[in-house]
Amino acid sequence: MTLADELRRRISADGPLPLADWMALCLGHPTLGYYATRDPLGAAGDFTTAPEISQMFGELLGIWAAAIWQQMGSPEKVRLVELGPGRGTMMADMLRAARVLPPFRAALDVHLVETSPVLEQRQRETLATAGVALAWHQALEAVPDGPAIIVANEFFDALPVHQAVKSRQGWCERTVALDPDGTFVLATGPAETALAERVPEFWRVAPSGSVFEWRDAAPVEALARRVVHGGAALVIDYGHVDQGLGETLQAVRGHGFADPLATPGEADLTAHVDFSALAAAATAAGARVDGPVTQAAFLQRLGIVARAERLKAAAPQKAADVDAALARLLAPGKTGMGTLFKVLACADPALGPLPALSETDP
Repeated sequence: MTLADELRRRISADGPLPLADWMALCLGHPTLGYYATRDPLGAAGDFTTAPEISQMFGELLGIWAAAIWQQMGSPEKVRLVELGPGRGTMMADMLRAARVLPPFRAALDVHLVETSPVLEQRQRETLATAGVALAWHQALEAVPDGPAIIVANEFFDALPVHQAVKSRQGWCERTVALDPDGTFVLATGPAETALAERVPEFWRVAPSGSVFEWRDAAPVEALARRVVHGGAALVIDYGHVDQGLGETLQAVRGHGFADPLATPGEADLTAHVDFSALAAAATAAGARVDGPVTQAAFLQRLGIVARAERLKAAAPQKAADVDAALARLLAPGKTGMGTLFKVLACADPALGPLPALSETDP
C-alpha cells in the first residue's frame, strides 16, 4: 500500500482531512511518510540545508553554544540537544568547534531528537567517532532533565500548518478532499466561530478568499519550558517576523517546487515560520526571547567572514567553494539564505541578553 492509498482510504471513510493532518501524515506516517522512507538531503535528495552547504555554519553554532555554557555559569554537565539533526553534519561541526574550549566539550552530553529511522542511521554513522556521549530520542520530552542548550535548524518549518480561509459565511478550515476520480483536491469545511477567534482581530475583516496560517504552540512552549529554568534554545528557520495573511505551504522534490497534493509521501512539505507567534508562545511560557534577527546578521556577528578567510588561507585551492558557500549563507533575496532565514532564541531569563542576537552586537 502506498501513502496515497492510505490517505484515500481515510478520506473515503472519515471525510476530508484538515490540511495540518494531511501534512503530518505525508511527512510523519511511521512507515509510509516522507521522513520514514528516505534521506532527503544533498544533491541526490530534494533539498540542501545550511550545515550541508558549509562547515562554517555548524562551527559557529558550536562557538555560540560554548558562549552560552559560560553564560550559564559553566555547569559540570550540560545537555546539548538538536531537534531534527538531518545527517548529523551540524552536530559534528559543532562538536569539532567545541574543542576550542576543552572544559565545555568535556561537559557535553549530546541528545538528538529524530523520528526518521533512515536519518538516525545516517547520524550514527556521521557521529560514530564524535568522542562524546550520544543518545537518540523520539521527542524532546524524553531528553533527561538538566541544564540544556538546544538547537533547531529547519525544524519548525516542517511542523504541520493549519490554514483558515475567509468565505462569505466566515472563516473555514482548509482541508484535503477527493474529487470523483480520486484526485486529491483542496476544500474547505464549514464556517466556525472557533476559527474566527483564532484569526487575529485586525485580520477578521479581511476580504473573502484570504488565508491565515498558524501552527500549534505546543512544540515551542515545550522548548521554552525546557530552558526557562536553566539553558537556552536557538531556532533557525525560514519565515517572517510580522504576522500576516497568505498561504506559504510548499512542496519540494528534486530541488524544485512540486504540487503539495500530487505525490503524498514523496515530496518535502514545509511552510514559513511565523516568528512573532514563536516569540509570543515562548514568552507566555516564561522564557526570555532574543531576536529574531536575520541569519546573515547572526552569522556575521559570530565572525563567519573571518572564519571564511582562515579556511581559504589553509586551503587556497578551495577558496572559490568557500566564497560560494559564504555568499549563499549571507545573500539576501530568493537566491540566498541571508534574509529569508531568521534566528530566534528563548532562554532562562536569568541569563540576560544572548550573544549575536541583539541589534547592539558588533
